Amino acid sequence: MSRHGNPLWRSLMFCPANSERFIAKANQRGADAVILDLEDSVALPEKEKARVTLGASATHIRSGGADVVVRVNRELTLAVPDIECAISPDVSAIMLPKVKGPEHIQLMAEVIEARELELGMELGHTHIIALVETADAMGRINEVARSHPRLVALAVGGEDLATELDAEPSADSLYVAKMLGVLAARAAGILPIGVLASVASIGGDDDGYLEMLARSRRLGFAGATCVHPRQVPMLNEVFSPGAAQVDLARRIVEAYTEATQRGKGAVALDGRMIDKPIVIRAQRLLAQLDAQKGVF
Repeated sequence: MSRHGNPLWRSLMFCPANSERFIAKANQRGADAVILDLEDSVALPEKEKARVTLGASATHIRSGGADVVVRVNRELTLAVPDIECAISPDVSAIMLPKVKGPEHIQLMAEVIEARELELGMELGHTHIIALVETADAMGRINEVARSHPRLVALAVGGEDLATELDAEPSADSLYVAKMLGVLAARAAGILPIGVLASVASIGGDDDGYLEMLARSRRLGFAGATCVHPRQVPMLNEVFSPGAAQVDLARRIVEAYTEATQRGKGAVALDGRMIDKPIVIRAQRLLAQLDAQKGVF
């Protein structure tokens, strides 16, 4: 967790909750969080079996140091038993797909709290990640982002949204929706999770993938999901402060501190005027680095 209470998730790797082979190695991939998926990657006849093994899978993955997230199904008849099986001290968050509005999150939060009480767990242990994946929900994304104290992250789901828009899941078609997600999340003080384009690609164009990640990071995303282990180290690299960034941030803070001690509100550094908003970004980066050192 960061000092502000949000998790430190650079990389969140999806893993089918019914795949023993993938789960066995999921805690060795270096992801900050592993998402045990009960939704799209698990066929309907397999969902009950996946629920039964969920507790042991979460314990195994957590033993490797990664946080465990469980993506539940959207349908209420599936979501409630999903949550009842998912809630445990080893599960950090529930991912809610196809969120329609704040009422959906508030209802699921009640189910989560009831299960925590039943198990004698600390109330509030289990966080929520919201996936906004439909055009109508985009109109309420700010309400969604502020809907409940358990909500720590928000993502705009590119594949489902592009399908609804009859568009290709590209950076061009998803740009507006993705940026609305970043704005809503940042305004609410939670993590904007995601990248500009689709996360479904697992091809070998590492340069193109890294370029897309870097652009997403520059636009304000805090971390992203992935569907293949080879993508994890690239996510961790891009969403971590680089050495040059850290050095510049430290020099900005030092220069501004010296300037304010002399009664000045701005200072020139490397040919650039440094004022309070730039200093705040530098301080935030250094705080992220300090928090990561204590977690990873």
